[in-house]
Amino acid sequence: MSDSETIAAGYAFTGPALDLGALLWDGACLPDAQIRIPLPMLNRHGLVAGATGTGKTKTLQLIAEQLSAQGVPVFLADVKGDVSGISAPGVTNDKVAGRAAEVKQQWTATGFPAEFYALCGIGHGIPVRATITDFGPVLLSKVLQLNQTQEQSLGLIFHYADTKGLELIDLKDLRAVVTFLTSDEGKPELKNIGGLSTATAGVILRSLTAFEAQGMADFFGEPDFDTSELLRTASDGRGMVSVLELPAVQDKPQLFSTFLMWMLADLFHDLPEVGDADKPKLVFFFDEAHLLFNDASKAFLDSITQTVRLIRSKGVGVFFVTQTPKDVPGDVLAQLGNRVQHALRAFTPDDQKALKATVKTFPNSSYDLEEILTGLGTGEAVVTVLSENGAPTPVAVTRLRAPESLMGPIDAATLDAAVKSSSLYGRYAQAVDRESAYEKLTAEAPKPKEAAKAASKPAKEDESMVQQVVGSGMFKSLARSVGTQIGREITRSLFGTARRKR
Repeated sequence: MSDSETIAAGYAFTGPALDLGALLWDGACLPDAQIRIPLPMLNRHGLVAGATGTGKTKTLQLIAEQLSAQGVPVFLADVKGDVSGISAPGVTNDKVAGRAAEVKQQWTATGFPAEFYALCGIGHGIPVRATITDFGPVLLSKVLQLNQTQEQSLGLIFHYADTKGLELIDLKDLRAVVTFLTSDEGKPELKNIGGLSTATAGVILRSLTAFEAQGMADFFGEPDFDTSELLRTASDGRGMVSVLELPAVQDKPQLFSTFLMWMLADLFHDLPEVGDADKPKLVFFFDEAHLLFNDASKAFLDSITQTVRLIRSKGVGVFFVTQTPKDVPGDVLAQLGNRVQHALRAFTPDDQKALKATVKTFPNSSYDLEEILTGLGTGEAVVTVLSENGAPTPVAVTRLRAPESLMGPIDAATLDAAVKSSSLYGRYAQAVDRESAYEKLTAEAPKPKEAAKAASKPAKEDESMVQQVVGSGMFKSLARSVGTQIGREITRSLFGTARRKR
């Protein structure tokens, strides 16, 4: 058996699979040697990598289309604004027809069911928000760019708010709690929080204030997004493609990359164990993955690793999308069983180092991968996946199929119409500001005359402002509000995110 036949045999799966394209060997495309990914292996995670302009986005689109067609919901982060076309039928031309003929593809123009989201509605999409308490201290520290000591201190502040029944819904709630703890009234409370200094609390408060000044406050609040919405299928049985539109927040990479991680962590908390299933419950594409790992704390990286390792058993596959495997920490990279590597550049010493490192992440191959990876054309990639029995397939240089949906964005008017006609729009469009920590800490502040009157009376030695608020009739009334469990500590797990819905 020749080398090309051996490679082709490694992709001859008997069960359901996604078709990526046809094998390239000695410069020729072999249309009968189809390169595929077994559908049950999509929850074993993956990596789509390559230099800018090599076709990564089209590869995502190709995989997402086939997953949707097989009833698997998909999440796509659209950083550049060119993925919305997945909802519309593609347009044929000589290039598309030529590619389809080369790889033996029966190409049919097809649009797929899609929902469009936007962080807090900035841009075109159903607004996606998270409450501060659901987001948790580790993820928020990443957004605020806090160091490890400050991150740990923020965790103590969350713990304090949780135990005191001070609900952290939006940024002003957290700011109110930190302001109180650094005030004269709150300093006794601060002393009871082990390891939290006044100076560190002050740094966190200044970071929060600067964050709000940059217009970030609207990303946190209610109604908070229920990530189970990402698991829906359309009425025809196809998986819903959830597209998070991010062009309007491209200049806030720390924010949107951390929000994507929050979505994964939230899914992890809520989904039951399913083990190895016939197909995934969801495949989540994490675009611009390097932004997630830049300047990440050890606690943050450990939580990412644990999430990726464990979420597979809950039926969720995660594909990281970036330029080189070097962008992904080794502990995470080791869990990515499916690889689609587009072309790399080798113009600088750093590029050449990245190229050599990338080659080492692939199984032994009869290809000269250093030469191949610098010579791949647009829409070509080096592929290795997990076979049906979980073993890596032979490395295959592949000419990829063409997506059947529109390869480009749909127009803004069509996108807006799709958003406003969604059954989810009414649920999330309007922000809600209910009573929470901010209102509870400010409602009991004495008016000037009342303050003078109160000053003439002896104060109880051990009664802090928070204790007064908690003991008030108004507070007890709020405690009976639907969905609140005042005075009971919130159970937190990975990233310190809340494990129960508020």
